[in-house]
Amino acid sequence: MKKLLLVLLFVPLVSFGQIESVYYASGASKYESKDYYGAIADYTKAIELNPNNPKTSVAYLKRGDAKYRLKDFDGAIADHTKAIELNPNNPKTSAAYLNRGDAKYRLKDFNGAMADYSKAIKFDPDYSLAYSNRGNVKSILGDEYGAIADYNKAIELDPIYANAYHNRGISKENIGDLNGACFDWKKAISFGNSNSAEWVRNQCN
Repeated sequence: MKKLLLVLLFVPLVSFGQIESVYYASGASKYESKDYYGAIADYTKAIELNPNNPKTSVAYLKRGDAKYRLKDFDGAIADHTKAIELNPNNPKTSAAYLNRGDAKYRLKDFNGAMADYSKAIKFDPDYSLAYSNRGNVKSILGDEYGAIADYNKAIELDPIYANAYHNRGISKENIGDLNGACFDWKKAISFGNSNSAEWVRNQCN
């Protein structure tokens, strides 16, 4: 009788996990095909199965990404916040902070965005995108030297980071270093940033 009871209890647990995995896989597939509404529906079903399990933080993170793509920035912030709360020490937490920062940036909460980018860097000191994005915020807030320092770090971590070169060029122009700006824009072009070509045509000899 005990063996039978154990089997009966064990089977639903396995099925539950399998169902959750199906929703994760389906959500990922729909996200990749840019069916963001479908991805949100699948991740929501995965969350409903186990809403407060730390492992569910990944579903909140992915659903937040999909909401961001649909310009639901408040919804994205809420999901990334939940992902952080559920599993604050997850290696993916740096991505949650970065993505939440991006959503705050789009809502023009620049101080909030900068705080989140800094937290992403704290979790992952080699996160070149977080340095670059924080540099963008510092530039908007008028701290061009701080922005340049962040772009420097992003480029140090990723020497072919075209956007970091482009944006560092803009910050250098803003502090009057046109030669340095032109150098950066030309480097950005060489690494694939076609937008820099217009800056070179208009600003550089």
